[in-house]
Amino acid sequence: MDGTKASQMETPPTVSLRVTTLKNRPDFQRATRSPRVAMPGFILQMRKRPEGEADGIRIGFTCSKKVGNAVARNRAKRRLREIARLALPDQGHADTDYVLVGRQGATASLPFGQLQADFSKALDILHGKPK
Repeated sequence: MDGTKASQMETPPTVSLRVTTLKNRPDFQRATRSPRVAMPGFILQMRKRPEGEADGIRIGFTCSKKVGNAVARNRAKRRLREIARLALPDQGHADTDYVLVGRQGATASLPFGQLQADFSKALDILHGKPK
C-alpha cells in the first residue's frame, strides 16, 4: 500500500462540539462566581451561559504567580490545556464556560494520568452525574 488512500475499515472522526478560549477578564470574573470543584492539581469552575450568548464550549486557563516563575506557570497551563483538549469535546456541555486554575506545586508536578482522571471526576461533579 502506498498510503494515499485510507483503508475502508477506518472510521471517520466523530463530530464534536467546538471549543474556544476565554480571553476577556469579565468572562473569567463571571466564572469565579460560579460553581467550582477543587482537585489536587487544579480548580475547575463552570458557568452555564444564558440563552442568547455565543454557543459552544469556552475554556479559560489561569495560573497566579504563586504557581511559580513564568516557566512554571507556562508549563502548568500547557498541561491544563492538554487535559481540556482531550476531555472537553466528549464530556463538556454546550453553552458552558469552564475555567481551569493552576495550583501551586501540584499542576506541573502531578502525573498526567492523575490530572486527566481528576478532570473527568471534576466534570462529573459539576454536571451533577451520580458517582
